[in-house]
Amino acid sequence: MRDSDVTAPSLLPGWTRGHLLAHLSRNADSLVNLLLWARTGIETPQYASRLLRDSDIETGAPRPLAEQLTDLRESATRLHGVALAMPPDRWEHPVRTRGGKEITAATVPWMRMRETEIHHVDLNIGYLPEDWPAAFVARMLDEVTRGFDHQASVNRPADAKPMTSDPGRPPLPSFTLVATDTDFTTTVGPDPTDTISGPSSELLAWLIGRSEGVGLTGFLPELPTWL
Repeated sequence: MRDSDVTAPSLLPGWTRGHLLAHLSRNADSLVNLLLWARTGIETPQYASRLLRDSDIETGAPRPLAEQLTDLRESATRLHGVALAMPPDRWEHPVRTRGGKEITAATVPWMRMRETEIHHVDLNIGYLPEDWPAAFVARMLDEVTRGFDHQASVNRPADAKPMTSDPGRPPLPSFTLVATDTDFTTTVGPDPTDTISGPSSELLAWLIGRSEGVGLTGFLPELPTWL
């Protein structure tokens, strides 16, 4: 990347590459907060507020590349240091994400990997879904499809009409996924009639909105947001 690339659009609508870099730096600091919460038992929110989170990203977005990368490295180093100092018995301490979901501190390293792998693709600098580590793809496929199933099953009677968790989102569809490069296969939703197949990384990219499904076969329904 060059300085001029910082203000170029990323693959996320409305965000430049600078927005993504600033977000990744502040995300590392937010995860430090969760680990400190687990270590001390003193509630430390991931972000002080949504407004402050968004403001920090906007403020940090236009910085020169060298400043962005220094911030990215230093924030990652802070997170690494706090993780290394975590007492073994505190990894199972419950904390809450900014969305209110209760997790254990042991989930934090995975949250960071998820952010960095997905947003590396979003930077649009040549890192593609096919470059994702196989173990990351496998875990994400399981997590995302289970998440869709959970949305579809929450308080749902057996004879209910197709559900959407938000009036602005499309209904949660039903389908079978089959990876052509691994032994992964699963169903999403009740009574699926359509089968979607393709490379596992492409399946994941489509499920999380990072691909239109080029390289997949089968009918591709509109999906709700995976998070």
